[in-house]
Amino acid sequence: MLTINDIIPGKSYACKFQCETMLNINDQPFIDSTIPLKGPAMYKSFGLIITRDLDKKLVRVLDETSKKHFIISFDDIWDIDDVEWVEET
Repeated sequence: MLTINDIIPGKSYACKFQCETMLNINDQPFIDSTIPLKGPAMYKSFGLIITRDLDKKLVRVLDETSKKHFIISFDDIWDIDDVEWVEET
């Protein structure tokens, strides 16, 4: 498994992550105001690493499930791996 320091700029990577955010009653990040809120809670998911800031030790992750961007500490990401892009036919 890769670490955040193994990432090569220009290549695509994904990871599992966790962060505290506002969730709805379906335990998904707040997106649609028609779904009642549950409140702030820990959210765990999988997403594409968009950018990495080595000085601040943060990454911007695009969550695969909600399509929201999250800023995550290096300490809250794991299972980093290469992304293999496949064209749909």
